[in-house]
Amino acid sequence: MKMQLKFIPLFVGVSFMFLPSCKKNHPHFCDGDDTIVATTKVFATGLNNPRGLKFGPDGNLYVAEGGLGGTNSTVGQCAQVSAPVGPVLGSATGGRISKINSAGVRTTVTDQLPSSAIQPAAGGFVSGVADVEFIGNNLYAVLAGAGCSHGVPSVPNGVVKINNNGTWSMLANLSAYTMTHETAHPEPHGGAEPDGTPYSMINVNNNLYVIEPNHGDYIKVTPGGNVSRFVDISATLNHIVPASQVFYNGNFYVGNLDTFPAPHGGASIFKITPAGQISTFATGFNMILGVAFDQLGGLYVLENTTNNPFPTPNTGDIIRVDPSGERQVIVSELNLPTAITFGPDGKLYVSNVGYGPDAIGGGQILQITFKCDEIRGDMKK
Repeated sequence: MKMQLKFIPLFVGVSFMFLPSCKKNHPHFCDGDDTIVATTKVFATGLNNPRGLKFGPDGNLYVAEGGLGGTNSTVGQCAQVSAPVGPVLGSATGGRISKINSAGVRTTVTDQLPSSAIQPAAGGFVSGVADVEFIGNNLYAVLAGAGCSHGVPSVPNGVVKINNNGTWSMLANLSAYTMTHETAHPEPHGGAEPDGTPYSMINVNNNLYVIEPNHGDYIKVTPGGNVSRFVDISATLNHIVPASQVFYNGNFYVGNLDTFPAPHGGASIFKITPAGQISTFATGFNMILGVAFDQLGGLYVLENTTNNPFPTPNTGDIIRVDPSGERQVIVSELNLPTAITFGPDGKLYVSNVGYGPDAIGGGQILQITFKCDEIRGDMKK
């Protein structure tokens, strides 16, 4: 994914929302006349370009990190990412996975995964580990910053299995798959991402589903390492840069980042059936990088940037879409957020400062707590 950046200091605050038909004994919701207060706090710090995040079976939060970037060039060795984004400089190490306990203390699972960065003039976006997921007790990660076109000829982009001691092994080579399975409408600038840039991965029925934004591909990876196309999103929707996904009530829901300069309200949520049929579920969003459902069917949409055609710090937010269709902004002024997930505690967790000049060491995980308050309509927004 290609992004231009400018820096504004971080601010995270408190917002209020009113939700109808709520349940007092549910951790997210209140009575119909009450207001929900969404309180945001910094849960963990010290991350390097944090991206996808999932809770493991041990109750800890696992975070994929783009990492530190790199300095190695492969110009002349293989096809390159197209200018002005490329050539990309990479490293075989520096991509990281962190484990964060209930107290917000971070430890390193591994930092021996690839990381790379696009040209500074194009924003310097760092890619490495894009997402993590579990099948049973086994931890998997999807690599986005590897492959020869990203300055890492020794390791392809792919799905890797992480061992308990931090070592890893390749489960599925997605670079090879992408190079031999082109989609109908990839990024239009002629082979701009030869190795692809997988971004989101989820477990559905013990298979891993991976979204590749720049080619518009939706890929299925089995526990045995078999790779196949679930659906070519680009064939139906053209080049929309799909980047986030969730599985809910038997269907997949996908949000798209959109192309830059992004039109206001140009991003959407699409429903995809297990048979691969695509329909539009909700429209009018901006640069979607995360989607999640709560226990009452409310859809949470993470907007990386609002009211700007390019990624801009402190303009991200989270919108809740009620099953009735009513929308409420529950948190605003997020700083280049990149992913969301609900925890077993009913709280929402967000990767914040997910890229940009402060994202190496300055990446954060935010924790959003919902509670009821007897504040009436004059406080709602």
